[in-house]
Parts: sequence; C-alpha cells; structure tokens
Amino acid sequence: MVIRPFHERPLSLENDGRLSLFFLGVGSAFSKRHYQNNVLIIKGDSHILIDCGTKAPQALYELGRSVSDIRTLLITHSHADHIGGLEEVMLVGRYVTRRKPTIVINPTYQNLLWDMSLRGGSAYNEEHGGNVLTFGDMWNIVRPAWLSAYPRETHEVNVGSINLKLFRTMHIPEQPDSWQSSFWSCGLIVDDRVMFTSDTRYDPELIESFTEIFDFETIFHDCQFFTCGVHAGIDELKQLPLEVKRNTYLMHYGDNWETNLGKIDSYGFAGLAKQWHFYDFE
Repeated sequence: MVIRPFHERPLSLENDGRLSLFFLGVGSAFSKRHYQNNVLIIKGDSHILIDCGTKAPQALYELGRSVSDIRTLLITHSHADHIGGLEEVMLVGRYVTRRKPTIVINPTYQNLLWDMSLRGGSAYNEEHGGNVLTFGDMWNIVRPAWLSAYPRETHEVNVGSINLKLFRTMHIPEQPDSWQSSFWSCGLIVDDRVMFTSDTRYDPELIESFTEIFDFETIFHDCQFFTCGVHAGIDELKQLPLEVKRNTYLMHYGDNWETNLGKIDSYGFAGLAKQWHFYDFE
C-alpha cells in the first residue's frame, strides 16, 4: 500500500485502475480539527462515497467538487456525521441537476433511513394527487445481494469494478452484546483486500471471524481514546493480535490525537488514518 497526500484540485474521481481509498475526513462526530469519517473509494472510472456527513459537502467543495459530482453512495448508519449531507445530495439532484444520485441500500435500512431521518426534510417539498415524495423519487436504488455463508449478516454489491461486502456491526446502543440486537449499521470489505469497520464498538469476534476468511492487507478501524460508549476504545483495541494491529489504521478519532501518538505506537498499530490522503493498493 502507498499513502499519498492530495495535491491537485479538483479531486479526481478516476484513476489508472488501482484500488484507492481517499478520506474526506477522519474525525469523530464532534471533531473540530478534522472533517467527518467519510471515505471515497475510487478504482478506474468507478467511485462510491461511503457516508455523507454534515460536513461532507463542505469538504467536497474545498476539494474542488460538488455533491452532484458523486454518482453513487453507500451509508453505513444513521448518525449525523454519516448522513447529515444527504438532504443536500437529494435536493440538489432533484431541483438543480435534475439527476437522481444512486444509493446502495437494502430494504431494511432504506425504511429506517427514510422514516426516521430523511423524510421530514424531503417528502413534503412536493405533493401530487395527495401523495408526497418517496425515497425512490430521490434516489436510484441498488440492492446488494444477501450472502448466506458468512459469520454474520453480509451483503454484496459491485459498483463498476469495485466489489463491496457489507457486514453488520455492533454500534448502538451501548447495551446489546451482539450485532443482531443492535440498531442497523454496517462496515465494508473492499475487493476482499481491505476492511473498513465504519463505527463499531469493540467487537473482537468481528475481526477474528473475517480475518480467518480474508487475508486483509489493511484494516481501517473505528477508535476513540477512552473506554466507554458506542465506539471501540484504544485500550480495548490493543488486545487484538499484533499481526492484526500492524496492518490497522485508526480512524474516527478525537481532536486529542496528538497526545495519544505514543500509545498508538507502543500498542503496535500501523498509525492514524490521514485526512485528504489516498491509500493506494496496487
């Protein structure tokens, strides 16, 4: 893997065919020093934005892009730092570009996302024959396929040349001890090479079960610098096997990251994911 900083605006949404992850942000929900933990996956002429938080439209603007340039999105869960930019995506698509964006989503999460988060700011902008707008009026919908032979609920989709497997995670609320009893959230496996956990509590079974199946080159793992709540704490993650930690970059972290650099190094992690950097896989 090669890590390289962003230099030239506008951010290119194409490359020479290598798999590349580009972090629009790496910060926690309340970070003021970084944008939010949303990532673009780029491969050849294919791209997909994983999560579109409140600050994503601003980050894209500073990178020389608009939300309307993003063709396809996938949302991992419903916190504002992951969905807060979606209303802009939908309304720009319907009323400015007149072109629907595409979203990869299963029916279960579509209903949760629309009914509990997006409908109020979107459905009632129009009324036709007594009917207001629906999710399908705003999006081209792509359904991932169910994969039965995996340790937990997993779906698969191809976005152009990019293969994604969506696995359920254990994020919210804090109390459940399994992904089955947690509110819907997911992480990703990219081209069977990279694990991206998105937001998750400490869940060693997740890492163990999927590293037995896939020989991950890199893992990008949620991390906070204290233990409690709905994110994996660094002192929990240090319990992972050393061979896993050596290939693991921590993301979704707080603004006090500088005071934790020694701990990150001593625990054996690869480091912190960096905002506005490409992670290229040859």
